[in-house]
Amino acid sequence: MADAVIVVALLLVAVSATAAVAVRDPVRQALVLSVLGLVLAVLFTVLQAPDVALSQLAVGSALTPLLLLLAVHKVRRRGKKEGHRR
Repeated sequence: MADAVIVVALLLVAVSATAAVAVRDPVRQALVLSVLGLVLAVLFTVLQAPDVALSQLAVGSALTPLLLLLAVHKVRRRGKKEGHRR
């Protein structure tokens, strides 16, 4: 039973990681990266590593996507300002 749960979690990780690479829009990519962080946290929980799962939950599914979204927002805003100057 435990092996089946691990296999399902690994498949979910593979699917979400592939989706994160396949998505072209940076905003959607950050959201899919957040889902990947959640799935990895579940995998680490299944593998009985709750401390790693909590770290992954905080960093991989919250902080990193947030920083990416803020960077994309700033780049797009700066691009619009420079577009008006020309």
